[in-house]
Amino acid sequence: MNYVRSVHELNMRELSLGISGTKASWHEDYRHSAYLYFGGLSKSLTEGDIIAVFSQYGEILDINLIRDKQSGESRGFGFLAYEDQRSTDLAVDNLNGIQLLGWTMRVNHVKEYRPPSAEAEEEKQVGFVDPYSQMERKRESERKEKELKHAEKKIAKKQKKDHEKKKKKQRKAVGRA
Repeated sequence: MNYVRSVHELNMRELSLGISGTKASWHEDYRHSAYLYFGGLSKSLTEGDIIAVFSQYGEILDINLIRDKQSGESRGFGFLAYEDQRSTDLAVDNLNGIQLLGWTMRVNHVKEYRPPSAEAEEEKQVGFVDPYSQMERKRESERKEKELKHAEKKIAKKQKKDHEKKKKKQRKAVGRA
């Protein structure tokens, strides 16, 4: 809550000094990035819900809602990019500190956003990791593992049978001699 209050005080000071929206504004340090951080959200919110809230300030180009790697459940924070950096300023000023589903949202600029790795990008579908496709990949992997074990057992059984046939032939050959 201290962060929310300090950003609000910064904005009020800028307004009283008449420097809001100028090069003297604290937002100027983030001019090169249209990404912002959002956090303090309910884990029940989806990417669509977040886009609905943030799109009132501009066109959204990218959203990365951070999810738990095992469960796929939202961790309540993420990153978002606007088409226009001025939209980022508006979102930071207007959404930081609001109550959303009983949770106090934190919104701030991101100086250097690093997108997810290429592997994580492959898992992204419409801006999020789909837990269902992760489960399907796991099931497919387990199915292939079972098939492999079954095939190995089948081969071992055939080898044992072939070995027994060979022994039987050897016994018959010894009996004739």
